[in-house]
Amino acid sequence: MEPQNWDDIRLFLALAREGTLQGAARRLGLGVATISRRIDRMEATLGLPLFLRRQTGHELTDQGAALLPRAEAMELALQEMRREAGAQVEIRGLVRLASIESLVAPVVLPALGPLLAANPGLDVEVHWGTATVNLHRHDADLALRMVPPERGNLTVRRLAQMGFGLYGPAEGAPPARHVTWPDAPSLAVPLAWSAAFGARTAPRLALNTLTAQVQAVRDGLGVAVLPHFLAREAGLRLLAARLPDGAPMERPILLATHAELAASRRVRAVAAAIADHVLAKRHDLEGA
Repeated sequence: MEPQNWDDIRLFLALAREGTLQGAARRLGLGVATISRRIDRMEATLGLPLFLRRQTGHELTDQGAALLPRAEAMELALQEMRREAGAQVEIRGLVRLASIESLVAPVVLPALGPLLAANPGLDVEVHWGTATVNLHRHDADLALRMVPPERGNLTVRRLAQMGFGLYGPAEGAPPARHVTWPDAPSLAVPLAWSAAFGARTAPRLALNTLTAQVQAVRDGLGVAVLPHFLAREAGLRLLAARLPDGAPMERPILLATHAELAASRRVRAVAAAIADHVLAKRHDLEGA
């Protein structure tokens, strides 16, 4: 017995439901002769009579009636497959993004806005922190970081440089106190920059969020090394755009994902939206 193709099953179902060649032809948009010929071929292939030919139409034989539930199951399976394929056109599912705090509100949220509006089945979790996430343990699907991963089967894209400077309140003499980060290995670079301006020997206020650091400088509590774009938006005064030895203060903005997720449409879509927005804001992120 040769395997049946879906078109033959579709004709079989149409004729079983309509009961006449004319009705099946109207349902399928085919000619009566075509349907008759293909039903004859299907019966010959199966070696079974599927219909009784009467003057009033076609009636299922016992063998045809026995096969009808199987044909309907095939039809249902095909409909489900088509529905699932249609759902895959829309981006659905969960994407977990690990980010740095300074980019969540000004970059990540505006980037995700249009994507989420167009794809109501897409869920995104955003977690920010200074510690490096482990993409190999699947702590996140994507990571927007300033520290390149040390190893692993990862895809890493450099999007821009984030520029930093030493900032003080908008008016008045710069305070003696330094607003810095708490001591932590993951914060070695910004702590070293602050130290270069004398933070180790000066009074300190250690805060573990950039939002709080910006507010503390704006309130006149101290000076701090801050990203240019955040300090600029807060109206702070630039005191130094480079370290005392003339070196720039800048760090890369990197988008990393595990290579296993490269084929995931939802991960690719979120990554593309974020990358496009960072690239569009690159001038603001880099310059003083």
